[in-house]
Amino acid sequence: MVQERDTISAVPTVAWLPEPKRQAIIMTTSAQDKKHLRRIGHGLNPLVTVAGKGLTDNVVAELGRALDDHELIKVKIAVGDRDAKQAVIAEIVAQTNAEVVQSIGHVILLYRAARQPNPKLSNLLRPQ
Repeated sequence: MVQERDTISAVPTVAWLPEPKRQAIIMTTSAQDKKHLRRIGHGLNPLVTVAGKGLTDNVVAELGRALDDHELIKVKIAVGDRDAKQAVIAEIVAQTNAEVVQSIGHVILLYRAARQPNPKLSNLLRPQ
């Protein structure tokens, strides 16, 4: 698949809407797109922490709200061993329909495209 490039910001894009409703639709299948999302996510702080009680309904609701608002978020996973952490990550992905962009230590970077992204809240649309 050949991707077009925006001449202003050199952001890999699949499609652009007209200027008043400018919205990037990013597919995270290519390494280049994931690299771009990792670059944006580098400066983010974790918005949600999954700790001792695990993945409760309230945590899943907060993850959904954060993904709807920001599209790209960091989540801190503070559970037991490596296998427990991988199980929690798999459950998060299954319940939120998000995609893991990066996992380093106890922090994961999640991406899910919003239906109506808010330019004031979206980490992808805000100026970097």
